[in-house]
Amino acid sequence: MSAVAHVQAALARIQATDGRVNAFTAVLSERALAQAGQVDRDGRDLPLRGMPFAVKNLFDLQGLSTLAGSKIERDSPPATRDGALVRRLQAAGAVCVGALNMDEYAYGFTTENTHYGATHNPHDLARISGGSSGGSAAAVAAGQVPLTLGSDTNGSIRVPSSLCGVFGLKPTFGRLSRAGSYPFVASLDHLGPFTRSVRELALSYDALQGADADDSAQIPQPLQPTAGLLARGAEGLRIGVLGGWFSDMAQAPARAAVARVAQTLGATREVLWPEVERARTAAFIITNAEGATLHLADLQRRAQDFDPHTRDRFLAGALLPAVWVQQAQRVRHWFARQVAQSFADVDVLLAPATPCTAPVIGTEWLHINGQRLPARPSMGLLTQPVSAIGLPVVTVPVWGMDPDAPHLPVGVQVIAAPWREDHCLRVARALEAAGVAHAPVAAL
Repeated sequence: MSAVAHVQAALARIQATDGRVNAFTAVLSERALAQAGQVDRDGRDLPLRGMPFAVKNLFDLQGLSTLAGSKIERDSPPATRDGALVRRLQAAGAVCVGALNMDEYAYGFTTENTHYGATHNPHDLARISGGSSGGSAAAVAAGQVPLTLGSDTNGSIRVPSSLCGVFGLKPTFGRLSRAGSYPFVASLDHLGPFTRSVRELALSYDALQGADADDSAQIPQPLQPTAGLLARGAEGLRIGVLGGWFSDMAQAPARAAVARVAQTLGATREVLWPEVERARTAAFIITNAEGATLHLADLQRRAQDFDPHTRDRFLAGALLPAVWVQQAQRVRHWFARQVAQSFADVDVLLAPATPCTAPVIGTEWLHINGQRLPARPSMGLLTQPVSAIGLPVVTVPVWGMDPDAPHLPVGVQVIAAPWREDHCLRVARALEAAGVAHAPVAAL
């Protein structure tokens, strides 16, 4: 197929399905068809040639205001050029078709956005897509596009990947450029891709790598081509299962998904990380404080224009004592040192990505381990401790684990030491090849 034909098919699928899913906040038909025509005329053999993609609307797209899920940013001037990762995908031959819905300012796990409406889970439209990159996961699950970009601060790639049943990669903190994206928490923000196959995930990740002078916070590393390594699968990798907090704070379907993955891989070793709950608390405090600081001026001038779900948390963050934030950073760095020791004995660790399958939109409470917990923040119970210390993770979707909702997936985190995204992708490919993890298009 030509690039134009691929893009036309994507645009048709978006038009046919997005009235029910609500993944897109902007569809760039004219721009996409023009770019696709240029790809066809160039005729080069590019790794992502003609692949349609879309991005969470916190990525800059030339000519659009970068909304970051908010009402306030509608007043911002349009971006003068595409964000760094958007340009890299386009250089590899991919074609951007639009911008995607998200939680306001990336502060949420459900994409129940007051301004732009909830993004619905394509596998069950009554349920949440997860967040904050809910539109990114839903667009892939709905078959609207094969590739999207999202961000992950506390779980915002892994949570929607888990609930929508797609593959998602949160790279090591500092691996990919964040230039040309709206920030949330500079200490914790990651950017990464969603796809329906591990090969596409590896190809897109390979295209996204590289140093960027526009991102002073990036940690330059040698390029790590991964697509050519997938055939190795999990051979030679030492694989363990995270216990303790990661088992205790998951419902039975999420634990069953991990058990199935572990059995497939022959992983029997249990690994315990110390003080996981304290590490999650540290991430909560850092997120709250840094996020509030970023939006303080608007909180003072335009509080009524915030989504109520985020406004109160930002206001609370503005009142946090500095000593709490300082102590949270100490705990975070201590936790990173403890976790680093565990990778002396294993190469990859497995854990649930969410405590449950996708709740119904509007759910306020979850019951986990005998506790009644608020639903929205609790979707990140198992992802926050991992992103707090910047480890790379691929989320793989596993199906049929919940007898009350057998049509829904739940994800498993495949976690590696810093800079070892190749280990995560190899294990994900082994699970895909074994038929344990897969990402079908939703039957909308």
